[in-house]
Amino acid sequence: MRGWLRKPAAWWVILALGSLPLFWLMSRILLDQLGANPAETLIRATGDWTLRGLCVALAVTPLRTALGWPELARFRRMLGLLTFGYAALHLLCYAWFDMGLDWGDIAQDMAKRPFILVGFSAMLILLALAATSFNRAIRWLGAARWQLLHRAVYAAAMLAILHFWWMRSAKHRYEEVLVYAGILALLLAWRVLKRVKKRPA
Repeated sequence: MRGWLRKPAAWWVILALGSLPLFWLMSRILLDQLGANPAETLIRATGDWTLRGLCVALAVTPLRTALGWPELARFRRMLGLLTFGYAALHLLCYAWFDMGLDWGDIAQDMAKRPFILVGFSAMLILLALAATSFNRAIRWLGAARWQLLHRAVYAAAMLAILHFWWMRSAKHRYEEVLVYAGILALLLAWRVLKRVKKRPA
């Protein structure tokens, strides 16, 4: 397995797997299989895959450490950009299909429904991380500042879960929210424990 992860083809295989949900959604659009409310289906699906992508991307470092597989690090950037892509599609589906790209209505909707504003805030963080995910940005910012900025991914994940929880609160359905929150809590706890262990006694 480790040997396969070092091969150039592995990168393309992981990219293809990460793109499968997008192709699945596109096929459902072409076959007119989005149900009675296509806009809601697309918004929900892209939001779900954004949360899943965040969990997978955040799990790379703990898995790399636990398994002793440094090769996993080469997929972290790509997984982060895939996650940003699904988040961008989630925002686009909402702005286009739900709001008709009327920016005035979108601003009013944010003021009326704060969970929209929370989700938009998470998107802005992911945008900043995606824009600075390249080597040139690391050199420009400096490694220390770049690492500090990219720790904001945890803030984006927490805002995304709050966005999901707030949306589900109207229907009192929290099962999926608790799953994502539990995964994020474990990943965050791992990082906190790691930092505590590094401190000198």
